[in-house]
This record gives sequence, C-alpha cells and structure tokens, in this order.
Amino acid sequence: MTARLPCPAAPGPLEDYAARFDDLFSALGQRRGFREYLAGLLLPRERNKTLTCLAGAEPMVGINDPAVQRLQYFLSESVWDPDAVNERRLALIAADPMTAPHPGGVLVIDDSGDPKDGHATDHVSRQWLGRLGKTDNGIVTVTTLWADERLYVPLHAQPYTAACRLPRDTADPNFATKPRIAARLVAKALQAGITFTAVAGDCAYGDNDDYRRELRELGLAYVLALKRRKGLWAPVYAAHTPIDAARALAWGGPEHPADWTRVRRRFRDGHHESWWAADARLGPWGPDEPYRLVIATTDPATLPDQSTWYLTTNLPRPGGPAAADSPHAPADLAALVRIYALRSWIEQGYKQVKDELGWADFQVRSSLAIRRHQALVMAAFCFCWHTWLAGNGSPGGTADPGNEPPLSLGENHSSDGQAAEVRGENQPRRGPAPVLAAGTAPGPRLAHPLDTAPALLACLVQRAPAP
Repeated sequence: MTARLPCPAAPGPLEDYAARFDDLFSALGQRRGFREYLAGLLLPRERNKTLTCLAGAEPMVGINDPAVQRLQYFLSESVWDPDAVNERRLALIAADPMTAPHPGGVLVIDDSGDPKDGHATDHVSRQWLGRLGKTDNGIVTVTTLWADERLYVPLHAQPYTAACRLPRDTADPNFATKPRIAARLVAKALQAGITFTAVAGDCAYGDNDDYRRELRELGLAYVLALKRRKGLWAPVYAAHTPIDAARALAWGGPEHPADWTRVRRRFRDGHHESWWAADARLGPWGPDEPYRLVIATTDPATLPDQSTWYLTTNLPRPGGPAAADSPHAPADLAALVRIYALRSWIEQGYKQVKDELGWADFQVRSSLAIRRHQALVMAAFCFCWHTWLAGNGSPGGTADPGNEPPLSLGENHSSDGQAAEVRGENQPRRGPAPVLAAGTAPGPRLAHPLDTAPALLACLVQRAPAP
C-alpha cells in the first residue's frame, strides 16, 4: 500500500484537532483543504467569510487565485462525506469527559433562516426567515444542539427544501416539513449516543401535534413552547387558549401566590431573579393528565409577552396520578423552567456560527457543498470548545463550571440560557497578545491565512473576546 504524503501542518492547536479527521479524507489535497478551511473560518476577518476571505485573497479580483480555487474544489468537487466528518466530530465530543453529553442536558431543536439571492442555489426559496423577521428569499436550516448550564455544542443540521422547489410539490416523496426534519434529527442524535433529559423547542415545534407524537413514539420527554393564542375547542365557559388558561389561575400577589409557585433562577453573571410558574388546565392538558400545560412568567398579574412562557410537556407532576404510568421521571415546575431556559443556548450558538464563523457566507450552489460548509463550521465551533476547555480545566482534568465561562465568540449568556451582560472585560485574560506576523505578504495580494494563523488562532482560543 502506498504511504500517504505528509500534509502541511495546521497552525497552533488546530493541527492536533484536524489530524483526528485525516482518515476520512482520501487525498493530500483534501486534508490540506480541511485545515485551510478551518483556519480561515477561525481567523478574525473584517469581511464576510467567502472563499476569497478564507483563502486570504483580495475580494472580487482574487477569485481566480490558486488558493481560492483549491478551496472551491475541496468544497464542491472533491470526494468526501460531510456526514462522516460530523459523526467523527460528535465522537470526539463524546470521548472527551469535559464535553461529553450527559443525561442532565437538554436536546434543543430550532431552525434558522438566512437571506440568499436568486434561485439557482439549492434549497433557496421565498419563505419565512426568522433572522429577518419577515418572508424573503433565503435558505432555512433545521438544527439540533445539546446544552447544559455550562456547555452547548451543535449536533446535526439539515437544510429545508420548500415544496415549490420539488417536482410534485407537497406530494413529492422528498418533501418533509420542518417538524418532520426535526424528528429525524432527534433520531440521529439518539443513534449517535447523545443522552439528555428532554427535548426543548419553541412554538414552531410545540404547536405541531405530529412532532409531539413522534417524540413520544421515540420514547422521549419534551418541554415545548406553545403560542399564547393557540386555540382549542372547549365549552364556551372554559379556556380556549394558553393565555386564557393562565388568566384563570388565582393570584393574590407575592405574599399570597395562590396557584403560583416561586421559581428562583440564577444567571451566569451571578444575579438571581424570581419567576413564577403554575400548572394550568386547557382541553386535554392539566396537572393530573399525561400532558401538562405550564405557565412561567415574571409577573402573573400582567403576563408580559417578553417574559412569559406557555409550555407543554409529557413529564408528569410529582405525586400526580399520571406519574405511576409515565415512562419518565416526574418533574416539578422548577425543573421544567430550567429545561426550557436552556433552549436559548441555540440562539447564542447561532450568533457565533453566523457572526464569527461564517455560517451563511458560503458561495456554492449544490446541496452537498452547502452541507459540507455547515459541517466544517460546526467542526470549527467545537474546536474552540476543545481548546478552551483544555486550557481552562482543573488539574484533575475537569473544568470548574462555577469559575470558568464558556468560550464566547460574541456575547455570553446566563447559565440558564437568558442573556447576561458579561463582556470581555469581566473574563479572564491569558497574558499579552502575541505578535501577529513575522514578515510581509509573499506577493501583491492579501496575506494568506496560514502566514499569520498561529498567533491569531492562539489569540482566539486562549483569550476572551474583546469588549
């Protein structure tokens, strides 16, 4: 058997991480492309991380630069499997005690849309884009993420194809709704050995009866949001929507809470807030039923829109009649609030992969190339976790979650997923920044990423973000 040609080493700690994927690439050019692509994603840049940016070439006029063409071929034409890369990444996460998912974590499901021009790119169509808050031309990807109070890592991603792009519209065998795709990704997480206490998701998934049924068929617990005005048939004198059910609960103020229970939430910056939670009754949902409706809010009197959650769950109430027949352990109100609060970590993850790692900056057309780009972005994201935790762990080999914040390429969040204004000036520094470059660019073009990458990568993964 012919010996493999040695691959130029990636800068700094990236080489050890990249080397763990080498057996998934059959050619030297693929192994080199993998390293260069990850390095380009990780380096701080002032422009969108298109192929010219990742290769360090000049915008527009540098599109035909050999380094850019190599990355284009690596992403679009070469033969490698993005699913295999993602499986290896998850295996590395599971093998590291500092990042391995545990049963106390939560599996979060969500989708994210990004604007894209034209219709030549696979999956692009006119659809609702949550990031823009409107219907526009773009691409939507359904994603899963595992999270606890200290760590959050992306698991799987699948672009959504609108029915209008398929030959037989909704009757096409390849058509799948976003909740259906979400159920498939949850099943993939189970196949990958990811453990968690429950699935969490917003009202786009909580309102879907089929999605909740598929989770139950998988034997999974869930805590999902409902729209506050999601209507159900009921007698005229009964509640018809979750907000009606919440208003029917008795409340006499903090000293006489009646139906409400105080829930104490601790945020990552150390401060605490008092929330209130209660079991409500609406149609088939109730505290003693197999499926519960739980309201969590900062103010039971006014139920403010921005800080009130309407949740449905199949986790039984402790001591309730449904607990005896349920396959899941009972969960009190505080546990349910904790589970759903962790859902917000996926929003933090979106900020980082989009704003810092170029999730939506790809300039390729095919579905395969898009999925490859997404797999590489998630690999770069997890490299940051591996390197950060390796440098911040205790001598015993595990990080102290009470003292060390997670690596944030943007703004940190609280321990239960809600935003906290913890900026770079409050985070530990690792010493002075190293010298950025030892020499000049090799020619009349922008410096190649690998010319200055060791210093820049060290700066990225060993120091907190700038204020």
